[in-house]
Amino acid sequence: MAKRGSLLEGSSGHDPLFFFLRRIRLDWLLDHFPPRLVRSVYVFVNGFITIGLLALLALVSRNPFVFPSLGPTAYLLFFAPLGKSSSPRNTICGHAISLICGYAAFVVTGAGAQPFGAHPSIFWPRILAAALSLSVTGAFMVLLDVSHPPAGATTLIVSLGIISKPRELVIIEVAVLLLVIQALVINRTAGLPYPIWSVKAPDKE
Repeated sequence: MAKRGSLLEGSSGHDPLFFFLRRIRLDWLLDHFPPRLVRSVYVFVNGFITIGLLALLALVSRNPFVFPSLGPTAYLLFFAPLGKSSSPRNTICGHAISLICGYAAFVVTGAGAQPFGAHPSIFWPRILAAALSLSVTGAFMVLLDVSHPPAGATTLIVSLGIISKPRELVIIEVAVLLLVIQALVINRTAGLPYPIWSVKAPDKE
C-alpha cells in the first residue's frame, strides 16, 4: 500500500496509471515492483500504441500525420489528462490557432521564397516569420483562453516552411483530433473523468 500511496503522491488522487491498473485488475503490480518501473512500462506501451497508430496511418496515406509537436501534446493528454491545457478544447483549438498564425506569418513575410534548408546564410524573412508566428499564436491563445504549450512548436514548424502546404495543415489538425480521440478512449477506460470538450470550472465557495 505504501508504494501505491507514493504513486499517487502529488496527483490529487487522479494518477492515470493507478486508475488504469485498478480498472484492469493489475494494481497488484504496484505491490511487487517499484512504481517508477511500472510507470516506465506504462509510458512505453501508451506512447508506442498512440503514436504508432498515427505513424502507421502516415505511412499508408503518405501524409504528415506525425509531426514533432505531437509528442509533447501526447505527453500532456496521457500524463496530465485532467489539466486545462490537456482538454480537447485547448488541444484542438490551440493547434488550430498555431496553424493559422504560422501559415499567415509564412505568407506575409515571404518566408516561402526559398525552400526550407536551401538558403546558405541567414534568411531574414524566415526569422521574422518565426518570431511573428510564435508571438501572435501566444497572444491569441491567451486572448481566447485556450493555452496549449505544444502548439508553439506547431506554429514554428509551419512558419519556418517545414510543413507549409494548406492540404498538409488540414492533415495536421486531423492528426491532433485523432490523438484527442485516443486520449478520450484510453483515459475514460482508465476510469478518469477526461472531459468531452473542456474542463469544468471549479465551484466557487
